[in-house]
Amino acid sequence: MSTSATTGTLAAAALTARQARVDSPWRIATRRFLRHRLATAGLIVSVFLILSALFAPAIAPRDPLQISILDKFAPPLSEGFVLGADEIGRDLISRLLYAGRISLLVGFAAMAVTTLVGTLVGLIAGFYGGRVDAFLMRFTDALLSFPTVFLLLILAAFVGASLLSITLIIGLTSWMELARILRNQTLTLREQEFVQAARALGASNPWLIGRHLLPNSLGPIMVAATLNIANAVLAESYISYLGYGIQPPEASWGNMLNNAQSYFTAAPWIALFPGLLITLTVASFNFLGDGLRDALDPRTKRG
Repeated sequence: MSTSATTGTLAAAALTARQARVDSPWRIATRRFLRHRLATAGLIVSVFLILSALFAPAIAPRDPLQISILDKFAPPLSEGFVLGADEIGRDLISRLLYAGRISLLVGFAAMAVTTLVGTLVGLIAGFYGGRVDAFLMRFTDALLSFPTVFLLLILAAFVGASLLSITLIIGLTSWMELARILRNQTLTLREQEFVQAARALGASNPWLIGRHLLPNSLGPIMVAATLNIANAVLAESYISYLGYGIQPPEASWGNMLNNAQSYFTAAPWIALFPGLLITLTVASFNFLGDGLRDALDPRTKRG
């Protein structure tokens, strides 16, 4: 073979390899995601909120528990109080930053619990089928029949309010939809040729679930996890707002709203800023989840 032919073959092979890398599923998903403007904005806002919470001790201008009676109800842009002060003179921006740590921690921790339980239940029900599937899905349907708000409030009232209990309550009452999604996907995946081939070669059931079914279900899991962060932050907010969640002096956006409701007429900024941050957080994570759903959906046109 001539040198020019060999060079041409190598160049063609390199071009093919490059195209394969460029058109990998993750690159295609990334391009789809970046075309979703609201999702991109949601990602930027979410990262900003997370970083603000992580570095709250360095950013906060004051101790969030520092009381200054002389400065109570100081309006926004007052001297020393950028966003104003609350009913006992605590700096509002400092409390918002530290409250964000609690609200986002609950959101992410509850998401982890929800994702773990929903993934296990959905994969096991879909893979084993039969009585196992029937039992798990009827239990899931029974939990779905209860209004989520009332279920949360009843459990919070009986268990007691703490960071751990609120996280577990929210996480253990929010996994059902993910379980149903993964169960339906697993029913389809277990009949695919690659799963049947692995079974014929002697692969065990845990191997099939962990090596083949779980990796091919990461798309729905990632989308559900992102949306569950928003749901958990919102759930913590209204539990705390009703007095069953995080208790003072520890601050969360929800209990800041609860404390501010009596002063809404005299000092509306005390309720306005926590409510705005809750809305911004929930909206940004929802937009992020929508963008991931569109980017990871195989039915979407090639990006």
